[in-house]
Amino acid sequence: MAIVNVTALESNKNFKISFDGGNLSSDGGLLLMKEFINKFGIPALLKESFHTTDRSFIRKHKDADNLLQIIYQILGAYFADDTADALKNDPVFTSVLEKDTLASQPTLSRFYNRLDEKTITQLDEINRVILERAYSVKKPEQIMLDIDTTLLDGYGKQEGVCFNYHYQAKGYHPFICFDSMTGDLIGTQLRDGSDYCCKNVCGFLEPILDEYLNKYPDTAMFLRGDSGFATDELYSLCETHGTSYAIRLKENGVLCKLVSEIESELDDLTTENIVDHAVVYGEFMYKAKSWDYPRRVVCKIEKPAGQMLHLYTFVVTNMDSSPENLIAFYCKRGNMENMIKECKNGFDFGAVSSSSMVVNANRLKIHMLAYNIYNLFRRLVLPVMMRKDRIDTIRLNLFKTAVRIVYKARYLYFKLCSSCPFKDAFYETLRNITRLTPLIE
Repeated sequence: MAIVNVTALESNKNFKISFDGGNLSSDGGLLLMKEFINKFGIPALLKESFHTTDRSFIRKHKDADNLLQIIYQILGAYFADDTADALKNDPVFTSVLEKDTLASQPTLSRFYNRLDEKTITQLDEINRVILERAYSVKKPEQIMLDIDTTLLDGYGKQEGVCFNYHYQAKGYHPFICFDSMTGDLIGTQLRDGSDYCCKNVCGFLEPILDEYLNKYPDTAMFLRGDSGFATDELYSLCETHGTSYAIRLKENGVLCKLVSEIESELDDLTTENIVDHAVVYGEFMYKAKSWDYPRRVVCKIEKPAGQMLHLYTFVVTNMDSSPENLIAFYCKRGNMENMIKECKNGFDFGAVSSSSMVVNANRLKIHMLAYNIYNLFRRLVLPVMMRKDRIDTIRLNLFKTAVRIVYKARYLYFKLCSSCPFKDAFYETLRNITRLTPLIE
């Protein structure tokens, strides 16, 4: 007699398929994230610090619960809002959120529509507190701020979406500032797509510099930026806030004329060999018309192998190191491009799908929180061999672990996949979380 709802495969009739295996989930590794998130007191922090302007007196799904659910969905790579419906009764998600059912897509949509300028400030404060708690565990010896902008694609007639000439596309043009020593995302700010790179950059950076100057006065501060941030206002801000900077200058005729003597050294080097690569370094004092006083500029003049033309790199700085070391120091900011790519591909920073710009700004802040929570998890508790892995690798190796949930009278048993090849890494991560002692006020 045939068993109901059992299907045989044509490739092998001995293989039978049915959906009666029990209470299963593919996201067993998110239990690690629950332990980590609770260790840092994040659920309590959200309940205390995050509130929308909600006119309803009775809600089954509170604001802080909705925010935490969205963060878990991002960590699990469930980016689309409507995946909340598919996960509504998932045993791992309901367990880590300690709820009977998850908030549905319409509930999350209403939650997003309640977000405003005040919640942006709240999310920034939550991010600041989380990083402060992480520094209580392991404070970086120096802060290396790398600032840049990127394009987040826009669609239709969204508020603030404009054509950006540099990217030759329509979208938003936000600020993004990382601490490259740790990979922490210090801040973001959504802006109109047509805004130039340095527009209001001091308004964005000054609160960050003030905070680090007041809370960590003994920690060395550095800032790097490309030529889009070459503005006297930013140089002066760094100089008044004790921050060492290296910012690229765009090549122009005046700068090229000032390095003519340095370039002659390169000509001498290539007199007898015009094929191989050659490079010279130098420095000079320079004052643009918009600057209040001259500043030090270091330069690199390079002749690539097999070419006759020279390439110029100019960097304005208030640091004392040699030109060669300063150019190398500046070029390391290129790693920030990998961090931006991680944010976009691994945490869906492009999820700015609302018609309202303020809602999209809140979305960006929420995805920033998810990124930072994972980044702290990565650098503080993952096994050493896994700490350079991207989020997609960690999801595949740890988070996406099959688990069966067994309900007993007093306990929930999470029976993870017996053949999981990363069992040891799972237990090592759990032990590392147990040893953490963040300072929670």
